[in-house]
Amino acid sequence: MALDKDKIAERLKALQLSICAAIEAEDGEAKFQLDQWERPGGGGGDTRVVEDGKVIAKGGVNFSAVYGELPENISTALKVDSKSFFATGVSIVMHTQNPFVPIIHMNVRYFEMDENTWWFGGGIDLTPHYVDQEQCDWFHAQLKAATDKTDPSYYDRFAEWANSYFYIKHREESRGVSGIFFDRLNTKSEKRSKDEIFDLIINVGEAFAPIYTHLMHINKEKPFGELEKAWQMHRRSRYVEFNLVYDKGTKFGLDTNGRIDSILMSLPPETGWKYSNHWPEGGEEMKTEQILRTRFVPKV
Repeated sequence: MALDKDKIAERLKALQLSICAAIEAEDGEAKFQLDQWERPGGGGGDTRVVEDGKVIAKGGVNFSAVYGELPENISTALKVDSKSFFATGVSIVMHTQNPFVPIIHMNVRYFEMDENTWWFGGGIDLTPHYVDQEQCDWFHAQLKAATDKTDPSYYDRFAEWANSYFYIKHREESRGVSGIFFDRLNTKSEKRSKDEIFDLIINVGEAFAPIYTHLMHINKEKPFGELEKAWQMHRRSRYVEFNLVYDKGTKFGLDTNGRIDSILMSLPPETGWKYSNHWPEGGEEMKTEQILRTRFVPKV
């Protein structure tokens, strides 16, 4: 049967449920709370949020399938003429209790104007509070393995895209150690069928749980103190700045009168902005800051 928007939404919904189950199992205490909602303009979604887990301080695995009239500012930005749209996807952000367990973000999505105008987008990126070269290299290797299933050239292309996208211009530093990012993939841009591009999206989505549960497992018992927690709050503030100033998904949600609690699910449970921060000279905090200011380079 032909791949259509309903089948895409159904498969992405199943992906959401499998990821939630994997996160709960590794955390050991966290239980996702379901909040189903409807969008006044059309469609709705399931917001699944966990708070105060053993490993996850606050996390969300959101599914949505929304449709309706496209605001003029969005159609102008997307350079499309259609007045109607359909969008579905899974969006994930995890903020952690232990500063040595990294923040992670994933989004896989589908956007359609009509049967001839559609595209896929998404990606996964990692934001460690402390950069561990070996772990970050492993993370990038998993992304390469996932994208290689479709095209061995995709990793380099999407990693470069991510390096450009996940950058906090006003701070002149990367949000984290990047990952992969891609947008507006369709048969014209990729010279591939719709089914093949959708397989890419699913391969990326299915890589998420094995990647992140591994990083949770190897870091969740590491000891930390007040310095590490202060640094975690500092890095969280940078994450917030990127999401509110530059993130395209956040902007799209706000501009289409999306559900605000779901849109801002990506923000951490607590953070802070001190006027001036001072970190130990030569410490791991300054090493991480230097890496983020010069951009992390994975050994893949």
